[in-house]
Amino acid sequence: MLQQTITAITPLDEKSMAAARDRQAELTKPAGSLGRLETLSIQLAGITGRLDPPLTERAVIVAAGDHGVTAEGVSAYPAAVTPQMVLNFLNGGAAINVLARQAGARVVVLDAGVAADPFLSHPHLISHKIGLGTANFTQGPAMTRDQAVEAVEAGIAAVAREYERGLHLVGTGDMGIGNTTPSSAICAVLTKTSVTEVTGRGTGIDEATRRHKIAVIERALAVNRPDPNDALDVLAKVGGFEIGAIAGIILGAAARRIPVLVDGFISTAGALLAAGLAPLSRHYMLAAHRSVEPGHRLMQEHLDLQPIFQLDLRLGEGTGAALAMPVVASAMAILNEMATFSSANVSQKEG
Repeated sequence: MLQQTITAITPLDEKSMAAARDRQAELTKPAGSLGRLETLSIQLAGITGRLDPPLTERAVIVAAGDHGVTAEGVSAYPAAVTPQMVLNFLNGGAAINVLARQAGARVVVLDAGVAADPFLSHPHLISHKIGLGTANFTQGPAMTRDQAVEAVEAGIAAVAREYERGLHLVGTGDMGIGNTTPSSAICAVLTKTSVTEVTGRGTGIDEATRRHKIAVIERALAVNRPDPNDALDVLAKVGGFEIGAIAGIILGAAARRIPVLVDGFISTAGALLAAGLAPLSRHYMLAAHRSVEPGHRLMQEHLDLQPIFQLDLRLGEGTGAALAMPVVASAMAILNEMATFSSANVSQKEG
């Protein structure tokens, strides 16, 4: 499934992008005056191959998994919070549920490796538990290479399921206590940046715990020596099941020409892995926002992604992706619903 998906990812549709640029030039406004809304509409035309793609069927897929490295005391919260928050998502009570409702999106939870008994069946739950959390990667790889492939394919399969339900626009989300630690490790390896520079406070740890977290990540990198030229090796050695699934969500969306809003720090770690597996997938990514985690900017710059906004978010869950969905829809509405100079009998710029 993975190789087939990678092969299916093609360049953006240049003809549709050119048509979108031409139409933008005809709309009743000074050229470029709507800024990023204009460039977003051109990218969306390239992604979908249409000037008027439907964007009404929206979903935020929240990938969840636990992390053995929490045994090292790198998080302010206990691992028990992961399954508790999954239930909160399914019951509609989390921040992502509120923001998704505002955005007209459904929340789908993908259990890729929560360290708890399987959840009861729910229409918005996809159960693909690869393991009961990853191994403690200070002592060896977080997972096997086969598990890394399975994690990515779980995300691909989740998008395929939602595509069958008419999906037009997808956002990535995450839940996993301790997951800023593997995300920082992935960031350090793939951007070739020091662990100190990329590692932040996560869910609110103090400075002493942050320094400990840095030491834990440095130890993990020394033990595992992940290959920066092999995204699956990086995922297997210092990643997380839900981070691999996020990479798969991005690849699955790109293969189906679905625009994908990449959320925060953890989601962008998944985006780095996706780009490592399929460089063309980067063009299907829309960076929803820039979080306060220091490594987030470095990852976005590495991927050449410009965030739509910056609201000092650091929650994850797909909250930034949900917030950005109406902006994306507005960009396409401008392209399609705004009058042209000729249709509105408005004089164009002289000269």
